[in-house]
Amino acid sequence: MTTLKKGDVAPAFTGTDQDGNTHQLADYAGKKLVVFFYPKASTPGCTAEACDLRDNFERFQANNYAILGVSADSAKAQAKFKDKYEFPFPLLADEDKSVIQAFGVWGPKKFMGKEYDGIHRTTFIIDENGIIDEVIADVKTKAHAAQILK
Repeated sequence: MTTLKKGDVAPAFTGTDQDGNTHQLADYAGKKLVVFFYPKASTPGCTAEACDLRDNFERFQANNYAILGVSADSAKAQAKFKDKYEFPFPLLADEDKSVIQAFGVWGPKKFMGKEYDGIHRTTFIIDENGIIDEVIADVKTKAHAAQILK
């Protein structure tokens, strides 16, 4: 699956959020950036994960972190998800999967005995200089902020 690891230079991505605003890695220079990839907006695990990050958002800000959520959902689905749960961070609508593939989180998955390609729930913590500081592949959706803010 993902080939990116701690110490690698983060991909110089560009993506569009739920409101049509462009975000790129360079925008976050000087800040630590949490990029969390999730399979689908408004599903139980993804909601739990994003709400946990929302509920701890002030702690992230206090530690100089910015947060960016990414899935292959449409901008409309991302906007609905963000508005419903009042997320204080942008959600990229990566319908062409360019950011997803740049980070290497697209690939074969298994669910209820069926195999298919999809997004692997993975979080990347990128330091102020654009270097990957940590890759969390075993995301605990209800306690994800604690995994990041150790």
